[in-house]
Amino acid sequence: MLTLDRVHQASHTLKDIVRKTELVLSSNMVDTCDLYLKQENLQVTGSFKVRGAYFKTAMLTPEQREKGIIACSAGNHAQGVALAAKKMGIHATIFIPSIAPLSKVEATKRMGATIKLVDGVYDDAYEAAIAYQQETGGVFIHPFDDTDVIAGQGTIGLELLCQVSDLDAVVVPIGGGGLIAGIAFVIKMLNPSCKVYGVQAEDANSMFVSLRKNKRQCLKSISTFADGIAVCEPGEMSYTLCQQYVDDIVTVTDDEIATTILTLMEQQKIVAEGAGAVATAAVLFNKLPVEGKKVCAIVSGGNIDVNILSRVIARGLLTTGRLTELTIEMLDKPGQLKEVSTIIADLGANVTKVVHNAGGENTDIHGCFLHVCMETKNHRHLFEIEQAIRDAGYRIVKDNGIVG
Repeated sequence: MLTLDRVHQASHTLKDIVRKTELVLSSNMVDTCDLYLKQENLQVTGSFKVRGAYFKTAMLTPEQREKGIIACSAGNHAQGVALAAKKMGIHATIFIPSIAPLSKVEATKRMGATIKLVDGVYDDAYEAAIAYQQETGGVFIHPFDDTDVIAGQGTIGLELLCQVSDLDAVVVPIGGGGLIAGIAFVIKMLNPSCKVYGVQAEDANSMFVSLRKNKRQCLKSISTFADGIAVCEPGEMSYTLCQQYVDDIVTVTDDEIATTILTLMEQQKIVAEGAGAVATAAVLFNKLPVEGKKVCAIVSGGNIDVNILSRVIARGLLTTGRLTELTIEMLDKPGQLKEVSTIIADLGANVTKVVHNAGGENTDIHGCFLHVCMETKNHRHLFEIEQAIRDAGYRIVKDNGIVG
């Protein structure tokens, strides 16, 4: 059973292992509330997961350590287990789903753990790890559905209340539910008036669905680039704790997550992975009743692969109207490209690419299409450019093929 004493024991065990991460007040991201960011992305392994993984491993008996430890993870728990195993001289075998970023896999290997990649998502890696545990007799370190793991994650709640004692709300990412279970338990035990909200990716919302149906649900499929919270079924223990202590759960889209990663980078100089950005996304996109409140969003991790990061930045720019493409229908005659370029330049946008194609079926025999890629300020700026192009007598082809 989870107790405050157990969480305090975890805090004592971890005091020389993990960082007491910064709680930073964001001064320019939102104007509807006081938003604090708990920077677990700066934890020793780049994620909060080391807290629970290390404490659980530290509680093993010498006989259990001798048998070795086994884990499954999308990458962050893997690094926490590998670090604990290295410091305690224990052999670790870790099953990682093939969707995990290469950077997380390589970081785990560098700590000396044996890695086994499994096709599929977290739940597929979990099944493979359990089968291996039964075969070898090693100790399985669950990433979220374990009392000691949850107690370790709950140490974040203790830190929060020491850093800002009068918080009105804490917003927490949810995958399997271990992080929010630990934080919610501690917050509600020590400051019951503080709200605790969970956030999941819209297409990986197993805890969201489970709480609304009052029964744990296993999703048939999930889809999100936030690999750290891509879990088909919440944990039994974490689900029960969420039922008791979590006030509400909301979801955010991948586009909203990508936009938030970009915003955190630009405005706060914080690098967050997809799972690490969902809590902040829920605040930025007004998914929660936190107007005028003192709110903390947990930035749970920053282990994002650089290749994925470049795609996420591009998606964030597209979503916010700062990177866009226009297809303009016109007659193929001298001077038109210059005129369109002048309109765009005069309105302060930057053209990055131009492609000229001949017109197709059902267009004027002298017709052509001009595809323009450009950097704009926002959606309003884009609308002004489109309107100016139309006012000059040109027609814009939308994604659905309608010309206007």
